[in-house]
Amino acid sequence: MSDINLTTFLQFSKYVSLFCALVYIYIPFRHCRRYNYVKIDEILQEFDRINIANNLNNGTNINKCPYEELILASNPEVPIFNVSQAQRFKRPELGGKFVQKDCVPYEETAIIVPYRDRKHHLSIFLNYMHYFLQSQYTSYRIFVIEQNNTSKFNRARLLNVGALEAIRQDYSCLIFSDVDLLPLSIANIYTCSRLPRHMSSSIDTFRFNLPYETLFGGVISIKSDQFKKVNGMSNEYDGWGGEDDDFYRRLIHHNMKPYRFSPTISKYTMLTHNKEIPSENRFEKLERSAERQLVDGLASLSADYIVK
Repeated sequence: MSDINLTTFLQFSKYVSLFCALVYIYIPFRHCRRYNYVKIDEILQEFDRINIANNLNNGTNINKCPYEELILASNPEVPIFNVSQAQRFKRPELGGKFVQKDCVPYEETAIIVPYRDRKHHLSIFLNYMHYFLQSQYTSYRIFVIEQNNTSKFNRARLLNVGALEAIRQDYSCLIFSDVDLLPLSIANIYTCSRLPRHMSSSIDTFRFNLPYETLFGGVISIKSDQFKKVNGMSNEYDGWGGEDDDFYRRLIHHNMKPYRFSPTISKYTMLTHNKEIPSENRFEKLERSAERQLVDGLASLSADYIVK
């Protein structure tokens, strides 16, 4: 084979490989097309209504929030092109707390965001999420947990730190959210359900398909007592990937299999971002996940990471 033909062949092979990679990433049928989820008309019964019952029984003069209308009526969806636009919302208290006073919400929610060096994304996230959460009658506080060193990003450790602080402030519901994911359906109520919930199972970058059935990353909700029961998340994953799969295994080990709501409600858009550096030996760490559950997590956080 001549040098010219060899060069042409190598260039052709490179383009074929690139094409195959793009096809593998973006074609819908590579994803998990069928999976179990809670249907829209069954979602209301999955929420804990103790807070509403307590407030109404204590003589509160306002009505419960109209979640049923949000979920069952028109299922309003925010157009994707609007998520980065300036939104109108009531100013939260200092520290990112907003208390819903127009009606009685299910509970107060702690939204915990792991963060480093993505100021533009954080600005869009906060502007949009305050608008979104207030539109669905949520009482909440947003905790932005920043990693300010030059080590590889450790998402799970930041979530553990945020969870400890939220629990210290008596939040019974934890929602962990990546800063680049924004919900599109107002009916995707930001409160905890009966079981840990994968809230972001339908993302635009995956053509609103679920990549694989055991995925438990992006945006998830879990009750504080459930999170403490499994000793939080593993602190061993420096870099991208592995920590969410490890957490899923912890939940399965404790008979708390996560679930999802209808894909039409679990829709998100992902802001454009560069890929993080992969976590080294993450597959080997996953194989030893069960061995570390009791000692690796909330119980093993260094005092340097614990919020005072």
